[in-house]
Amino acid sequence: MSIEETKEKIIENLKEVYDPEISVNVYDLGLIYEVKVGEGYCDITMSLTSAFCPAADFIIEDVKGAAMSAGVSMCNVDVVWEPQWGPEMMSEDAKLILGIFE
Repeated sequence: MSIEETKEKIIENLKEVYDPEISVNVYDLGLIYEVKVGEGYCDITMSLTSAFCPAADFIIEDVKGAAMSAGVSMCNVDVVWEPQWGPEMMSEDAKLILGIFE
């Protein structure tokens, strides 16, 4: 698989990782800020909906698992707080699911 195909597969897999408190996947929530893929590894930059998210460890492990199941052997997940996550970062599908209308 090419690097671009691997990245696409990782993103596809990330759409199967859900925030258990919100029941929307982390990609559509806008929590994934960047996915960088190299030969056998990836770096994912993401945020969480709250610094006090009780499911943070589980979500981060699931994000790593999503990358690993796409064929990379190493995945670094960097959780950042800038820019601060907000509902405006969600996809239109996520907003529709949650009943957020602008």
